[in-house]
Amino acid sequence: MAKAKPPVQKNETIDLSFEDLTHEGNGVGKIDGYPLFVPYGLPGETAQVKVVKVKKNFGFGRLVKVNEASSDRVEPPCNVYYKCGGCQLQHMSYAMQLDMKHKQVKDAMHKFGHLSHVPVHPVIGMDDPWRYRNKIQIPVDEQNGQLKAGFYQKRSHKVIDMDTCLIQDEQNDRMVETVRRIAERLGISAYHEGNHRGDLRHIMVRTGQNTNDIMVVLITRTDKLPGKDKLIDEIKDTFPNVKSIVQNVNSEQTNVILGDKTTVLWGDDYIYDTIGDIKFMISPKSFYQVNPNQTKQLYDKALEYADLRGRETVIDAYCGIGTISLFLAENAKHVYGVEVVPDAVTDAKKNAKLNNIDNAEFYVGQAEKIMPWWLSQGLRPDVIVVDPPRKGCDENLLHAMLEMQPERIVYVSCNPSTLARDLRILEDGGYETKEVQPVDMFPQTNHVECVTQLVLKEEAGS
Repeated sequence: MAKAKPPVQKNETIDLSFEDLTHEGNGVGKIDGYPLFVPYGLPGETAQVKVVKVKKNFGFGRLVKVNEASSDRVEPPCNVYYKCGGCQLQHMSYAMQLDMKHKQVKDAMHKFGHLSHVPVHPVIGMDDPWRYRNKIQIPVDEQNGQLKAGFYQKRSHKVIDMDTCLIQDEQNDRMVETVRRIAERLGISAYHEGNHRGDLRHIMVRTGQNTNDIMVVLITRTDKLPGKDKLIDEIKDTFPNVKSIVQNVNSEQTNVILGDKTTVLWGDDYIYDTIGDIKFMISPKSFYQVNPNQTKQLYDKALEYADLRGRETVIDAYCGIGTISLFLAENAKHVYGVEVVPDAVTDAKKNAKLNNIDNAEFYVGQAEKIMPWWLSQGLRPDVIVVDPPRKGCDENLLHAMLEMQPERIVYVSCNPSTLARDLRILEDGGYETKEVQPVDMFPQTNHVECVTQLVLKEEAGS
C-alpha cells in the first residue's frame, strides 16, 4: 500500500487558517489534517503562507500576508523584532501571551504528568511588560568597518545591529551603546569567530534595579585591551553610578560567553540589589534572576506554599547564590542549601552574612548525592524546595526527596514539560500536587516560570 503524500509541497503558496499556537508561539494551521507550523501566525487568522519545509507528519511555513488579522495582533514596537532572535511574542497582545503560557502549562500537566485535575492558576503578569531585564550580554561584531553590538539573528550567529532593546533596563541599553561607541573610537577590534581573532567578544551590563548600581563586564579574547585606561575613564565620566568595571577573558573557541579569568579593572568586586528586604551581592558570574519584580512575586508564592511557622527544617536544592534560601530562613528554624557551583555557594554564604542571617548553611555538591548522606545522618526536613535547570530534577534527587518524606515540597520550574514529568514521579511516590502558579518572568518571550505545591499524603507518611 502506497504511503499517503503530504497535501502540500515545498515552495507552494497556500491560504491557511490558524487554529492554535505551539509552546514556542508559532501559529498552527491544518491542510486536510496535516499540520503546518508558521511563526507569527495567530489563532483565528487566515493568511497566505509559503511552505518552506515538508516532513512526513507535519511541515513548516513562512507568513507571507495576513488576510484576516486577529484582534490580538499588535504592531511590534521593536524595529528589529522580525530579524532578532531575542523575543518571540511581540506581535501578540500581552493578554494573549499570558493565555498562551497558561495553556502551555495546562497542556504539559495533562500530556507529561497526567495531572489534568491539578488547578493551574492564571499567569501572574506584569503591569508594564517592558524594560524589565537587569542584565544584558551582547555579542560584538564588525560590519562595514564599524563596531556593531546586537543580538544574534534567529538560528544564526549573524549580529543584528540595534540601537535599543525594549525588554532591557534602559540604563543597560545606553551603557552598551556607550561602550560600543567608545571602543570603536579607541580602535578596539571585534572578535571574529571564524579566525578566532580580535579583542572584544561581548559587552555585559548588570544593574541593581532597586539600588541603581551598574557593573560593566568586557569579555575579551586575551588579556590585551587597547586603550583600557581611557575606556575606563570615559565609562566613569558618562555614567557616574557605575560601581564596577570588569574584564573577563575567554580565550576558547566556544559559544559559552564567560571565560575562567576575571579581573576587576576599576571599582568594586560586586554590585548590590534587593528583593524585598533581602540584599544580594552580584558578581559577574552570579546567577541572579533577571526580572527582580516578578522574582518577588515568585518567591512570595514559594513562601506561601512552604507554609513556614518558624519551627521547620528546610532544604533548598539548587540554591544558587541563596536567593530563595534567605527568604525561607526568615521564617524557618534552619535552612540547608546545596549547589554544585562552588562560586555560587561562596556568594550564598556572603549574602547570608550581609543580611545577618545565621540559620542558613550552604554546601557545595550534587543535591542527589548530598541529600541521601544528610538522611543517613538523621536530617529529616519538613519542607524541600527545588529550583532545577530546564532539564528538571535528577532522578536520584527525586528518589532522595521521596525517602526523606518532607511534609511539603515546593517545586520552582522554568520548564513546564520537565516539571510535569517530575510531578508524576513525586505523585507516584506518595505526594499530592495541590496547585500550580505560573509567573511571567520573561514577557515578550515564550518562556514561563511556575511554582508548585505538593503535600505528603497521610497514608504515605504513616
